Order: sequence, then structure tokens, then C-alpha cells
Amino acid sequence: MPTDLPKRILIGRALRSDKLGETLLPKRIALPVFASDALSSVAYAPEEILLTLSLAGASAIHFSWQIGVVVAIVMLAVVASYRQNVHAYPSGGGDYEVATVNHGPNSGLVVASALMVDYILTVAVSTTSGVANVVSAVPALRGHELTLSVVVVIVLMGMNLRGVRESGTAFAVPTYAFMVGVLGMVVYGVVRHFGLGQDMPSESSGFHLEATPGNENLAGFAMVFLLLKAFSSGCAALTGVEAISNGVPAFRKPKSRNAATTLLMMATIAVVMFMGIIWLARLTGVQMAEESHQLVGAPGDYHQKTALAQISEAVFSNFTPGFYFVAAVTGLILVLAANTAFNGFPVLGSILAQDRYLPRQLHTRGDRLAFSNGIILLALAAILFIIAFDADPTRLIQLYIVGVFVSFNMSQSGMIRHWTRNLRTETDPAKRRHMQRSRAINTFGLVMTMAVLIVVLATKISHAWIAIAAMVVLFVMMKAIRRHYDRVSAELVAAEEPDDVVLPTRVHAIVLVSKLHKPALRALAYARLARAHTLEAVTVNVDPADTAALRDDWDERGIEVPLKVLDSPYREITGPVLDYVKNLRRSSPRDVVSVYIPEYVVGHWYEHLLHNQSALRLKGRLLFKPGVMVTSVPWQLESSERRKPQKAWSAPGSVRRGEPRVPKAVKSEASAKPAGPADDSKKDASQ
Repeated sequence: MPTDLPKRILIGRALRSDKLGETLLPKRIALPVFASDALSSVAYAPEEILLTLSLAGASAIHFSWQIGVVVAIVMLAVVASYRQNVHAYPSGGGDYEVATVNHGPNSGLVVASALMVDYILTVAVSTTSGVANVVSAVPALRGHELTLSVVVVIVLMGMNLRGVRESGTAFAVPTYAFMVGVLGMVVYGVVRHFGLGQDMPSESSGFHLEATPGNENLAGFAMVFLLLKAFSSGCAALTGVEAISNGVPAFRKPKSRNAATTLLMMATIAVVMFMGIIWLARLTGVQMAEESHQLVGAPGDYHQKTALAQISEAVFSNFTPGFYFVAAVTGLILVLAANTAFNGFPVLGSILAQDRYLPRQLHTRGDRLAFSNGIILLALAAILFIIAFDADPTRLIQLYIVGVFVSFNMSQSGMIRHWTRNLRTETDPAKRRHMQRSRAINTFGLVMTMAVLIVVLATKISHAWIAIAAMVVLFVMMKAIRRHYDRVSAELVAAEEPDDVVLPTRVHAIVLVSKLHKPALRALAYARLARAHTLEAVTVNVDPADTAALRDDWDERGIEVPLKVLDSPYREITGPVLDYVKNLRRSSPRDVVSVYIPEYVVGHWYEHLLHNQSALRLKGRLLFKPGVMVTSVPWQLESSERRKPQKAWSAPGSVRRGEPRVPKAVKSEASAKPAGPADDSKKDASQ
């Protein structure tokens, strides 16, 4: 096909199904593939804490490090819990499988809907945050955030369509570069502050941060509420932690152990970077404000940079390349963090499709052994969110963590049930101690994640309702899809006894004709070959002159099949044919009516607009008639000959790599010796 070459250029050559094992990931590649979201969250989670605390002015900023410590404790607890998950449920269902097995299908669907919303928002938040960081370093791009974000999502979609292994390799370098950049910035800040005794003021350190009106003297419950809101904002750092448990099948063997090790590596690196950024923010005096008027002393044309951009600019004030390196890798990792969702969402969609909760097309792997339909669906949904929220990461983050903490809670409570159920039958003391320890870890994780979810719902409900509504819509949709598939399966189930199948007594064949041309002659010959009990040709009298010419031609050729003419006073074709078929069925309900429709096969899309419209309408209506079979009899026009599939494309060097040679296409007899018009007429008439 002409579209094959561009497709191969974009996504690469197709892979055989038996090559699936070659796409499995070692830990060094799995870390950037599945942990890039969680690692990149440290770039904006500290900023969200500072923005929330700014509502109360400079007096509340000193609470940032205490909130950071609590967020780090929650992260470690969640990671420890998920290490139990990957050992107990290594099949890749993750939270969905845990909830379904231990709480039932409805709980599993709640988790699935929450995860799907979370994955969509992961792409939206990661890309818009990455673009925002790039714009902070390159102000000339300001005003083009929406366009850049959409383009980035499309590029990520294309990269993931090439396959998990290739996208993971491409994303490994930026992820590791981000780790080096942030950790190097922390170390450089420590050396300058403690070793050299140098001050590192940020560009906003000289501004005075004022509270928003009404929040000047927060105390008591109001201050507690603000701190809880800041804590819930900082918990954005936990997003993406669950991705590894959902992607265990993509790891090399031993899968569970490699996944658990990757989880521990991710948690350690993320906590160090998260706390390091918060410490540097306080050290450099970064002032972040939700409203520009809160920054007293700022110039009138001042545009607030991201917290990480201000910190790196201050730390590397005497080494400008360091600032640009951190800005570049931060923007890149935030964009590429969406790759976590591009790996998790299609796998989850495939599992849900296999369980008949989503369309079965999502279960099919594409040419590169990736779940292509799921990748495309995720990209489209993320683009819709980006457009709806004008590529504003701050607004999108408010919707973000609801879904992930719903899945955290359902997963941890499911794991507690899992260990309790196994303890009832396990008698080995060593295994019982291991199960009791694992249950205690999951219990602690449940307490922590439930507390966070309550705080999130209490402090962010004004924004979180959008995410909750999306989850409800997905839940209802998946239930409806499952009911449809169940209903279809019940209708199509084969009878246990063959005698229960009622066979038709007779088959009445109808060939629809408008003119006595080659397609009509082929359809007549094919219908005669089927040897139905009765056979007749049917035409609709739209134009009396054409009908008379058809009758004369019919008699002149001496065709033995009787020709039935249906009157159509309103010059309509579909209605008279449907009425005629309906009358045949009414007169003999146990008979089957087989309708043969000649159709042209054309080579260009625009030619479809000129042919076969009546045939399409008829087929669409006849398909809903019980006891009616519809057969299309194709006739290939000359333009379709040029659209015949060519020899399968083979990449250069494929033979050298051990792939079998593609045999040459065998030419058809028709293409070897084209028949003239007279020969075709004789051939069709004789069939």
C-alpha cells in the first residue's frame, strides 16, 4: 500500500509476535520508563507547596520543610506498600487487579476509572509543566504554551508507537540527565553554602510576600486548613508511584524482584531530590505567589519564573551553563514524564478490554508490539484536557492527585484482605511472619493514603469535582460496555444440541441489477453457482426508458433467470427492494432470502463518492432484516488494479539480521494477460 512507506518511516518496521520477549526492559531502562513521572514530580511539587503557603504571606513559608518531610514519609510508605503488590500480583493488573480480586469487580472498575483519569492528567500536567519551565528559560516562547504542549503530546505519541523498548531507550538519557542536574545542583549548593560560605539569593528573594486579602492573620483552624492544603498540593510528588506495579510484565525476569528493586531506587532518588529542592528554596529565599500583587517590590513587568528555575539560577549564579543545563533537562524530563502514562494507560486498557470493559480494539498490539490504539486514545484525551485548561499546569494539578489516591486506598485495603486470606491457610511459621510483616506495611500505607485522600477532598473539592465526574463517567461507560458484550455473547452462544438449530426450508436468491453490464453478469453467474432453490433478478423501475432497454437486452441475450421489475412511483430504490424482500419473508417465514449486490471496486477515495452509494444504503437496511443474507459481488475497475498490494517492504539489512527473505509476489493470471472487453463479456456470460 502507498501508506506503508510513511508508516514504516514514522514507527519502524513491523515486529513478529515472537519478538515480544526482546522488548522486555532491564532495570536501567525500566527506571526512566516507569519512574520518570514520579521523579519529575519533584520539579513542581515543592512549588505547589510554596504557592499554597503564600496565601498566608511570608509568615507561613517556614512550614515548607516540615510539610516536605511529611510528604517524603508518605512517599516511602506508599513505595514500601507497592513493593508488596508487585510480589503478590506480578501479572501487570496493578491496583485494578488487586481491587478486583479482593473487593470485587465494581471496586476494580472504580480503581480503573481513577487510574485512567490519572494517566490522562499525567500527560497533560507533565507536558504543560515542561513547557512552562522551558518558557521560564526562553521568554521568547511566552504566549505559545498551548501550541507547544499539543505538539509535544503528538511527538510523544509517535515515539511510543515505535514500541516500549525504543521509547524507553530514547527517554533514558534525559531522565538520568535530570537526576544528575538536580542532585548536582543540590551538591553544588551545599558546597557554596557550607564550604565557601557564599550567599545565593534568588531573583525574588528581595521581594516582600504579602498575604492575600482575608488571610493576613490566619490562626487556629484556618492555619491548619492552609497547611493541610499545602500538604495535599505537595503530595503531587507521589503521582506515578503506582506505574511500576502496573508495568511488571514489561520487566525482564525475575520480573517481581526487578520491579521491587526499581521501586526502591525510584523512592530513594525522588525523596533526596524533593527535600533538596525544598531546602534550596528556603536557602535562596525564593518567593512564589499565586497573585502577582502579593510580591511587593517586584517590577511592573515582572513574570514569575518557576521555583526550580529561580533556584538553579541562584545556585549557578557563578556558573551559567549549570543553570541552562538544569532548565533544559527539567523541561525535557517533565515532557518525557508523560511516557509513564503512555506505558501504563495502554496496558491497563488492554487488560480492561480483555475483561470486556473497554472496546476489544484496545487489546490488540500494533506493528511494533505496542498497544497502539490505547496510545492514540490517551494522546487525544490529554490534548482535550490541555485545550480545555489553556495549558495551565497550576489549574491541571488541582485535578491531578484525586484519582491516584483513590487507587492507592483501594489497592492497600485489597492487599490487607489478600494477606489476611492467605494467613488463614498458611501454616509455615516463616511464611506467616513474612505475610504479617507485609500486612503491617500495607496497613500503614492505607492509613497514610487515606489521610491524604481525606485532606485532598476537603481542601480541593472546588477543583477535584471535575476529576471525580470524569471517573464516574468512565465507570458508567465501562459498565455499559460490559453489559453490551455480555448481551451479545448470550445471543451468540451455540446451542448444546445441533438439533435445536432450525434450518431454513428453502433459499430464495435475488440478484439486484440496474443494467446488463459485466458486474451484473458476474453476480448472476455467482448466484447460479450457489444453487439456491429459486433465483430471480430484480430491478427497480426508476426510469421507464432504462427499464425498457434492460428488458430488451435481457431478452436479446436469452438469459434464463427471470427478471422482476419493481415499480417506484417516487423514483426511490431502497424502499421497493425492502418491501419486496419483506413480502417474500412474510409469505414464507422459514425461507431465507439471499440478496446479491454487484459493487464496483475503485482505487481512489474520491471515486467512492461516485459509486456504490445505493448498494451501501441497501446493505445497511437489509442487515437489520431477520432471515436475509447479503452478499457483495465485487467488480474491480481499472483504477483498483494500480492499488493492488505490492511486495511487502523489507528494511535494508533485514536479510543480514537473519530475517527471512520476502518471496516475490506471484502475478495473477489476469495481470499477466489482460483480457479485452469482448473476452470479459464472453467469460461472464458463460459463468
